[in-house]
Amino acid sequence: MSQNANSVSPVRLAVGGDHAGFALKQLVIERFGPLVTSLSDCGTHDEASCDYPDFAVEVAERINSGQADKGLLICGSGVGVSVAANKITGIRAAICHDTYSARQGVEHDDMNVLCIGGRIIGSELAFEIISAFLNAKYTPEERHQRRLDKIFALEAE
Repeated sequence: MSQNANSVSPVRLAVGGDHAGFALKQLVIERFGPLVTSLSDCGTHDEASCDYPDFAVEVAERINSGQADKGLLICGSGVGVSVAANKITGIRAAICHDTYSARQGVEHDDMNVLCIGGRIIGSELAFEIISAFLNAKYTPEERHQRRLDKIFALEAE
C-alpha cells in the first residue's frame, strides 16, 4: 500500500536550509511536523542571507548523535546542501526531485538525508518526494549491503 503526503512512517526528522530554502522549509515543517515522531528545525529562521554548509552540519549532527533518523536539507537548487552534507562522516545525501529516486535512494543506498531545491520544485511535489523518502526503508539485500560497505570503506580512507 502506498502512502501519500498526508501519512508517514514513524520517524524523527531534522530539517534545515538556507535563505533560498526558507519558504519551502516552513511549508514542510507545517505539513510534516504533525506527521512525524519528532521534527527538529535546524534553521535558518528567516530569509536573511546565510551559508548552507552551516545547516548541513546541524542536520548531520542530529543524525549522527541519534537525535534524528533522517534529515532534509533545502537550498536554492539542492546542490550546495548535498555537497556539504556528503562531506560529513555518516551522511549519505542526495538531491531528489522525483519520488522514485527518493524512495530507491533509501531502499538501495541507505540514504539518510534528502536534499531538494526550493527554487526548483513546488511545494506539492516536494511533499510527495519527502513522503516517499520518509516512508522508505533500507532493504539490506546482499548487493545493497556490499555497495554500502564500499561506501563505508571510502569514508574510512
